[in-house]
Amino acid sequence: MAIEHARAHTVPKPWGVVDLRPWSNARHDGNAIGEIWYERPGGAAADSSLLLKLLFTSQPLSIQVHPDDAFAHSMGLPRGKSEAWYVLSATPEAKVALGLKQRMAPQQLREAVDDGSISNLVVWRAVSPDDVIFVPAGTIHAIGAGLVIAELQQRSDATFRLFDHGRRRELHIESAMAVANAGPADFLAQPNQLTNERTLLVSNPHFLFEKIDLPPNSTWCLAADRETWLLVISGGARTGSFDVTIGDAVFVQSDRVNIHAGTIGMVGLVAYTGGGQASRLLQRLEQSGAMDAGRPQEPQVPTSLTRAKTVPTNGRLETTK
Repeated sequence: MAIEHARAHTVPKPWGVVDLRPWSNARHDGNAIGEIWYERPGGAAADSSLLLKLLFTSQPLSIQVHPDDAFAHSMGLPRGKSEAWYVLSATPEAKVALGLKQRMAPQQLREAVDDGSISNLVVWRAVSPDDVIFVPAGTIHAIGAGLVIAELQQRSDATFRLFDHGRRRELHIESAMAVANAGPADFLAQPNQLTNERTLLVSNPHFLFEKIDLPPNSTWCLAADRETWLLVISGGARTGSFDVTIGDAVFVQSDRVNIHAGTIGMVGLVAYTGGGQASRLLQRLEQSGAMDAGRPQEPQVPTSLTRAKTVPTNGRLETTK
């Protein structure tokens, strides 16, 4: 059982930004920060199955691909890496890449990597705030400049670069060739409204990703039967024994936490493990704190389907984006 105010670690990146506001007031000796990782507090806390991040881009990230679980296991890693992106802010020219314009044979893909033409063969598409993109393992992808993105992923550092815009960092061509789906990819996810307050953004066997929108001065019980993360993206609330505002995250597992939305309400992203049906995540409480007499709203889902203290990374959190 756990209700924890997540720690926020800043991770320097060559493609990052200096000013993280309003998401964080952190500074890193004037160096660009590309990511904020949300972690369970305390060195003894077990690593989670999911990793929640914020990404800040001033330059394009590498063109890359992640392995699935089977390939990761063959490398001795616990899991592969599927991920989902929620666009928090975007400049007018901001775009992301997902998949290739056409299916390519292995030799064609290798030639495109060798001569750098792969940068023109990925499918770039403009994105706007509130867009949602699902990136299954094996999908060739990249994130462009001018974006702030909330990224939810399986907790894994397994990233294979195919092209890095001349940054002279290591490429991982053989591994990338082995795991890449060298063809077109579906682009935007199709959110599904579950209740007035809940929207399912992405559902897959590894995780479910939701957006919740709680009215001003309303009180709710969040029931986390499994590993669950909450990231505040607008407004604020009292969660359990601490207050949260924009850029704060909470970890809950096998427990329940009361959330009292502030005077302007609270909008958050919620992620939890497992696939299939969405959980009965939220129940509204009467102002007295008693549970509503009626049954909580059942989400209609297609069957297919402590205040964050920002601390600099010490190198352990480095990734290969």
